[in-house]
Amino acid sequence: MVQDFATLKKIYNVFDPFRPLPAGDPVYVDCQEVRGDGDILVEVGREILYSDRKTCQLYAGHRGAGKSTELLRLQKYLNEEGCFVVYFAADEQDIEPEDAQYTDILLACTRRLLEALKDKGDSKPLMSWLKSRWDDLKDLLPDVSLEGLEVEKEISLFAKITAKLRTEPSLRHKIRERLNPHTQTLILALNQFIEDAKKRLPSEYSQLVVIADNLDRIVPIPQEDGRSNHEHIFLDRSEQLKALNCHLIYTVPISLVFSNRATDLRDIYGSDAQVLPMIMVRTPKNKSYQRGINKVQELLQKRVSQIDPNLSISDMFEQPEALQQLCLMSGGHVRNLLLLMKEAIKYTNNLPITTRALQRSISETRITYRNTVYADEWQALAKVYHSKRIVNDEQHRNLLFNRCILEYRHRDKEEQIQCWYDIHPLIKGIKEFQDAFDNLNLSETQLDETGTD
Repeated sequence: MVQDFATLKKIYNVFDPFRPLPAGDPVYVDCQEVRGDGDILVEVGREILYSDRKTCQLYAGHRGAGKSTELLRLQKYLNEEGCFVVYFAADEQDIEPEDAQYTDILLACTRRLLEALKDKGDSKPLMSWLKSRWDDLKDLLPDVSLEGLEVEKEISLFAKITAKLRTEPSLRHKIRERLNPHTQTLILALNQFIEDAKKRLPSEYSQLVVIADNLDRIVPIPQEDGRSNHEHIFLDRSEQLKALNCHLIYTVPISLVFSNRATDLRDIYGSDAQVLPMIMVRTPKNKSYQRGINKVQELLQKRVSQIDPNLSISDMFEQPEALQQLCLMSGGHVRNLLLLMKEAIKYTNNLPITTRALQRSISETRITYRNTVYADEWQALAKVYHSKRIVNDEQHRNLLFNRCILEYRHRDKEEQIQCWYDIHPLIKGIKEFQDAFDNLNLSETQLDETGTD
């Protein structure tokens, strides 16, 4: 077994949970058969390729489930099918997920399109828009001048605006306040730029696609009218989100998809939001699902093989059942799986990984989940674990957003897609949950004994 520090360090870093896999990465594992047979290339990609009109699609899933990896696969597929794709992770340089509004997203799209198509489109409409708004902005951007504004400086200016929106809370409200009344004119200017750029795309490209990733990380914030900022962005401002003259894909919070506005989303965007569920490692009957567990083990093995092709993931654990436990405790959530693996390696001086190290990793992560749950949410979690269903209310949407409740999908014997929910497996080991579940069972037993409906 591995003893040296350098190799352990390589193994530790190969389980980086925050790096999306680029398209074609050798460690990628196709998990669609244990995720309800969903395929982003078909469900999202063909919608673009088959449509005679521009499309706007929503893509959802739990944070850390692997959406970015799937979107990068989609980008490559669409490129090969004649689409010029502008992909960007919105939270890296453009928006602050803790406080984001529609205007931030529009400015991010503007900046990224201008950057990607600077050699292809005429930016004069955008330059004119900036000049017309300059009196509103110049005191907020004192280090910027419009003198001799060329396309590179124009890109830089939009980048500075989005950077201030992302990093300077004191200016965020002021910038929005001054630009919100002028978003329609910005859309008009941006569309002029897009139309000109599309005419000058290389001959192998016939369509333009924008993929705005990581918008699902926008934190839900109740608004004064009692609704959430998610509704304000993706429903109230949907016409503006759809207004760009190209194909659009936005990631959205999974909690928005499971809401009383789900049918509105379908009506507004023309199709259901596509959801990337968890890898199914347990059945709705709480039985281990070996096909899903095997996929999770393959995911780990492919990463280990990058360091040492002769190293087996099963041999990396002191006890054979420890690997099985790791897969089950992850809930089929890819980022959690990689985090648990990294933590176990961190507590290991040499391989194999001891049971003690794995339990330490599990316990530390479980504490994080315990701290996430409010006192009045334990009973709701107990009911979800018992029924495998969720109630359509704010409490359950928050638990979905925080990944305390996970979504799964599978095909039944009639080839119908079945969607069901479960709590994160780590929560089952928390005393507050166990007490709530015991109380739930006690109440149901008493109900049965009295014969009350």
